[in-house]
Amino acid sequence: MAVRDDLPELSAELNAQWHRLAAESGVIGEDGEFLIDVAGRWSGNAPRRWTRVRLTGRWDLAGVLGERPGQPEFVTLSTDGSTLVGVTTEENEVWFTLLDRIAERQEAAARAAARGTPQEREAAWAGLLQGPMPSTRLREMWAHGLALNPAAPDELRARLLGLSHHLLWRPLPTAVVEAAMVHPEWKLRQLLAEAQPNITAEQWGRLILGEQESRQRWILTMLAADRHAELSGSAYEQLATDPSARVREETARFPGLPVRILTALAVDVDPSVRASACRRAWPHLDAPARDAMLNDPSDKVRVEALLQYHRQHPMPRSVFEATDFTGRALGACRLESGLAEHLADHGDPAQRRSLAANPHLEPELVSRLSRDPDVSVRSVVAVRSDLTEERRAAIRIDFDPLGRHHPLDWVVALHQDPDAMRRLAASAHPLVRRSVARAQHLPPDVVERLAGDEDRVVQLFLAESCDDAPADMLLRVWQWWTGSLSTPDRPRGHPNFPRRGLLRHADDPDSRMRRLALDDPESTAALVERFSRDSSVEVRHRAAGDPRLTPESAVRLLDDPHERVRHVAALHPGLPAQVLLWLLRDTDTAQTAARHPALPTTVMEQMLQQLQPGVPSGP
Repeated sequence: MAVRDDLPELSAELNAQWHRLAAESGVIGEDGEFLIDVAGRWSGNAPRRWTRVRLTGRWDLAGVLGERPGQPEFVTLSTDGSTLVGVTTEENEVWFTLLDRIAERQEAAARAAARGTPQEREAAWAGLLQGPMPSTRLREMWAHGLALNPAAPDELRARLLGLSHHLLWRPLPTAVVEAAMVHPEWKLRQLLAEAQPNITAEQWGRLILGEQESRQRWILTMLAADRHAELSGSAYEQLATDPSARVREETARFPGLPVRILTALAVDVDPSVRASACRRAWPHLDAPARDAMLNDPSDKVRVEALLQYHRQHPMPRSVFEATDFTGRALGACRLESGLAEHLADHGDPAQRRSLAANPHLEPELVSRLSRDPDVSVRSVVAVRSDLTEERRAAIRIDFDPLGRHHPLDWVVALHQDPDAMRRLAASAHPLVRRSVARAQHLPPDVVERLAGDEDRVVQLFLAESCDDAPADMLLRVWQWWTGSLSTPDRPRGHPNFPRRGLLRHADDPDSRMRRLALDDPESTAALVERFSRDSSVEVRHRAAGDPRLTPESAVRLLDDPHERVRHVAALHPGLPAQVLLWLLRDTDTAQTAARHPALPTTVMEQMLQQLQPGVPSGP
């Protein structure tokens, strides 16, 4: 249909044409719903981004979906994915496209794409870099993908430094770390210190001390201390005498710092360094050195020294009120009875919460705070280590089972004590039981008790942390937990997770249980193929990552509506070279395709040559 100038009338006519085709072909379902892609430009290889919609009383697709009214650009699809009607404008004409039997056509296309000869594969790779220069965005995606490719040689990875930030977050071999340490870009060296897991003590020293700028040495020292890095003795010596006080201040935080260096920093000329070293140096200082810190001209140093001194000597009210401890004294220092009683009766809620955690508190004050009108104060008392479980159970608290809670340190410290674990596993407080469940090993009776705990987070922690967790509980947890960032493979990756007998779940209505059937050693390639067509995205995702999946089905799943299924299918080891080539040429799929382990090294090399500095940028 030709484009005309009478835009309102033309839009109405185009809308009518589209509606007739969509209704007759079944694009518009009986409930009036259909899918539409209005995501803008589409590259041709990436799947479209569909939105489920229903027409209202006043609608005007041709008038609003396009660069201007009367020149529409949109695609509509039936909700079952079987029929498509597209509308596009080319020059001065509007074209309508109707495509039915889409699944059948996709199956045929996938079979054709998977039938590649060795000669065709070679020809495909040879054509990767033919034609226009890859765009800047495409080359960026190649760099990120190659950085994550497990088959990339070390020499190639080293040449990717500075081209992809993804590279430094993965454990790298020594040669690549060495190359990063001397890379001319400061931001890359900083990211190396922040992210790279494989840095030796000797490398840490050279990395930090190799910086000429004091600010950069300070940043790297701070990052290393944050990561509890170990350094060599000579590196500690040099950092402790660095001209920059900020470097020396961060050096005092290294957990492996020798005592003689730590005590030397406690008498440093800079007060910030002395304050930083005070806490860990205090037990190793003689009386004159401690007195000097208690009378230091710097308020910051005196505060730190007082906090250490009053861990052994009760703090009077006069010292507390004359010094700004910012709440730290109440939770850790010994307090004179008058000060503690005053705070328990007249302190604000924040002070009483800090006081409630103080391990040196008299039993009578603990009991008084357990009846505090503020529930947050009572909640702190309820997790003290010196309570009997009977007293703990008697404290009224409001525990949010969905809140974020950390394991109790004092419970973790008792993980190796079987009797303590038995006692605490019966606690009325969920956080105590959760902390017990974090133990790597527990007595069988404790495991049995926690595996049936009414708090399912207790069961989750048992599944994530305890090597003795039972199979039946792991299977229960699997039904509602998909894995955390810290333990993404649990519970399914637990050594006790059941493997045999899972085929009985192949027809389970619960998709999470159904997908487990492929983990059974007796599962077949035929089941993989069946699951690749399952209605559940989770089941298809599992099938897409199974090496038994045929290349034809892997190609078909590249058109799956869900991105995570497409991502796994794009990494299938049997994916044809021609298909990988298509994916590498599309910015939406290039990063995943560049991660493919079957990518030939020669092809990686050709791609890398396009990434090197000095290569002209594409459009």
